[in-house]
Amino acid sequence: MNITLPKMKECEFVVSAPPSKSYTHRALIIAAMAAGVSEIKNPLDSGDTRVTLRALRALGTEIREGPGLLRIRGCSGHFSGEKMMTLDMENSGTSFRLLTAAALLCRQPVIFTGCPRMQERPVGHLVEALNSIGGRIRYLGMTNYPPILIEGTIRGGVVSIPGTVSSQFISALMISAPYAESDLEVLVTGDIASRSYLDITADCMETFGVRPGREGYQRFMIRSGTGYEARNYTIEGDYSSASYFFAIAAVSGGSVEVTGLNPGSVQGDRMFLDALGRMGCRVTCQADSIRVERTGDLKGVTMDMSSSPDTVQTLCMVAAMASTPSHITGIAHLKYKESDRLKATVDLLNGLGGNATLAEDGIIITPVPLHGGVIDPGDDHRTAMSAAVLALTRGDITIRNAECVDKSFPHFFDIIRGIAPV
Repeated sequence: MNITLPKMKECEFVVSAPPSKSYTHRALIIAAMAAGVSEIKNPLDSGDTRVTLRALRALGTEIREGPGLLRIRGCSGHFSGEKMMTLDMENSGTSFRLLTAAALLCRQPVIFTGCPRMQERPVGHLVEALNSIGGRIRYLGMTNYPPILIEGTIRGGVVSIPGTVSSQFISALMISAPYAESDLEVLVTGDIASRSYLDITADCMETFGVRPGREGYQRFMIRSGTGYEARNYTIEGDYSSASYFFAIAAVSGGSVEVTGLNPGSVQGDRMFLDALGRMGCRVTCQADSIRVERTGDLKGVTMDMSSSPDTVQTLCMVAAMASTPSHITGIAHLKYKESDRLKATVDLLNGLGGNATLAEDGIIITPVPLHGGVIDPGDDHRTAMSAAVLALTRGDITIRNAECVDKSFPHFFDIIRGIAPV
């Protein structure tokens, strides 16, 4: 599906944020581990979360679906897969990483594989950490990359893991740790990519009855034998997905209100609003909604976005429309996403006549007049959605294979068509 969006001027609309993808993944997996039946309300229905649901069912979890609701009967930390199986995680890095640790709670070996891009995304740090505490995980292809054969157990003890590639490696250890044979202490070395997602993990764990001990982001302690308890849990709105609408207000002028957001959320992508504020937008927070208004010319910004990775590309699109240069830092780990998002962003902007360059610690964008063109997002949902923000400023940009947004926001372009009809 190819989409050409019209030029938008002075927008004024209200839209509801879709449910958080990060919270949905974690709530589904934790509820599947818990004792009892949980009700997960307002879960995100997307390509990635469907991968997690299929995998949990294959591992023996009973899941019943209703309108805006999932009822999950937990396994009390012991998945009941009856035979060795192969699970295709497609290109869902969150599913693959969080469930790699969880699969050690299954009585039978499990093979995890994925699409060609998934097989280029490293998992070596996680595999090494799990193997040091009882796992017997083997690579079935190239060392450090999927596919992998998962078997063994989680003994507990002390495990050290680098935080530079993905915080999901740490989250995987944390989520499964209550069912280890003994207490688990996770020591994180080096800088931590996307550390705010560890706050989401800890928040979700605590909601289901397990509070991790922690010393900042360097040390996490989880007691064995605590176990999760079933809960009725409502998924909060997603700041990552909301960022595209806030960005539309910034680049097109006018104002946008996004409802269904928790102003006190621990989601790191809230920082996108700080960036827009520094660039010259007015940000107003209410009880369950946030409004962004363009109040004048946009100024460039220098900002560390290491804890807000999913809004980096969106911020780069806004930066391209500013009056002065921007330097987005702390984002080296984006090369390991669904695509190499650093290269993809630079190529996208420069392909439209822009001036974007890779720096040692991020991207530098010097605003210049852009022209129209065709954008191939490389099957990366966030590249496609951030490109839509830019497309609305021109009216002559076509986005190819736009259906890739199903991964996190299936109805994104339906909403865009509603607010910017052709």
